[in-house]
Amino acid sequence: MRDARPRVALLEVALLFLKLGTTAFGGPAAHIAMMEDEVVRRRGWLSRERFLDLLGATNLIPGPNSTELAIHVGHHVAGWRGLLIAGACFILPATLIVGAIAWLYTRFGALPAMAGLLVGVKPVVIAVVAQALWGLGRTALKSRLLAVAALGALVLCLLGVNELAILFGTGGAFALACRLRERRADLPRAELALLPFFSGLVPAAPVAAPVGLWPLFAFFVKVGSVLFGSGYVLLAFLRADLVQRWGWLTDAQLLDAIAVGQVTPGPVFTTATFIGYLLGGGPGAAIATLGIFLPAFCFVALSAPLIPRLRSSPTMGSFLDGLNVASLALMAAVTWQLARSSLVDPLSIGLALMSLLLLVRFKWSSVWLMACGAALGILLALRGG
Repeated sequence: MRDARPRVALLEVALLFLKLGTTAFGGPAAHIAMMEDEVVRRRGWLSRERFLDLLGATNLIPGPNSTELAIHVGHHVAGWRGLLIAGACFILPATLIVGAIAWLYTRFGALPAMAGLLVGVKPVVIAVVAQALWGLGRTALKSRLLAVAALGALVLCLLGVNELAILFGTGGAFALACRLRERRADLPRAELALLPFFSGLVPAAPVAAPVGLWPLFAFFVKVGSVLFGSGYVLLAFLRADLVQRWGWLTDAQLLDAIAVGQVTPGPVFTTATFIGYLLGGGPGAAIATLGIFLPAFCFVALSAPLIPRLRSSPTMGSFLDGLNVASLALMAAVTWQLARSSLVDPLSIGLALMSLLLLVRFKWSSVWLMACGAALGILLALRGG
């Protein structure tokens, strides 16, 4: 066995994911890094190998990856009740925060100032993700072939190839390479370059519908059920239906909703909470949030029992190894893109390097670093104002 299942009290699971849901800024890559810090390094609830397996499993199913990883961790350490508790506690703080911002938005017509907070948080996010990538990469890259697979996945991601094609293509190519190696056949040199390229399936345009709680719920269930990829893919889905087809939102409102989902802690998919409040008040916010996250609980519940079986099969184990390194390559690409846009002056670069030093050398908690970065950014903004 790769690691024994620990027995963790539900209260511990609830408190950890409430804390992460309140403090996890920076999007899915940062959330995953913070979870790795808490459940692998600090608490020892999972080994790095098991954590990578769960991370790989989240990339096989649609929906918000970091939320699904939280649900998987909860199931692994506390069973079916842990599955529900971990997911709900990770989502709840962000939902309440975004709901409060949506209330302010509808009252005053503008977003609360967040620029100062972002100045301090973004460099810390980059350091947290870089530290997690280093630790997970040392565990995942177990052979030269896996390193080649990871590099190929990273290049394809930076070239804009569909994330789902990269994940399944890398996993399948690596599994095939391992089988050929076992049979002492020559490995095709172009194998990793011939990854399947296909775009995500976009549902057909529906007939225009009036705003209502049921259409709102049905729309977000659909999005949560089919959406792979980053928050930018979410933006494309939302704009196609809510702005262009149905006219429920303006472009400015949609961009504000995406901004709120990205700069608040917790899952980016709480963008749905903001949109739901704009379209239906408190009931709309609750319905939209339930709709977009409900498929994640269902998909994890269905896939969780299959992970040990996948790992015990040599072929599927190789596929999962390839999937894991592709997942890390996607995280690395996101980190690089975020760094290019965020580390733009000596202050941000210095803050990122200092944060990385405190994480690696002095083992600071990523949660405390996020809080310190946010406080520093706000102070600098107030001083500048």
